[in-house]
Amino acid sequence: MFIRIVKMSFHPEHIPAFLANFELMKTKIRNANGNRLLELYQDKNDASIFFTYSYWENEADLENYRQSELFYDVWTFTKKLFNAKPEAWSVDRLVRLE
Repeated sequence: MFIRIVKMSFHPEHIPAFLANFELMKTKIRNANGNRLLELYQDKNDASIFFTYSYWENEADLENYRQSELFYDVWTFTKKLFNAKPEAWSVDRLVRLE
């Protein structure tokens, strides 16, 4: 399992547009080949900061998504709304307790 975490910060007036677009695209992203989970989080202390967590079978699946028309459409729309450069981490889960 390969996990991608992306931190995004938006101009407050653009948050509704981001959320509306995410609502339209989330199922398509989740159904991308190799995607096993997609989550969206909002920071409790700064409502303009969001995180996506996406779980992938492997790095190649994420890279294929990043080269896809779907990613191009999502990212082209979303990046215009940022108020800071996004940050991304690729991580391997070491432990999970439920």
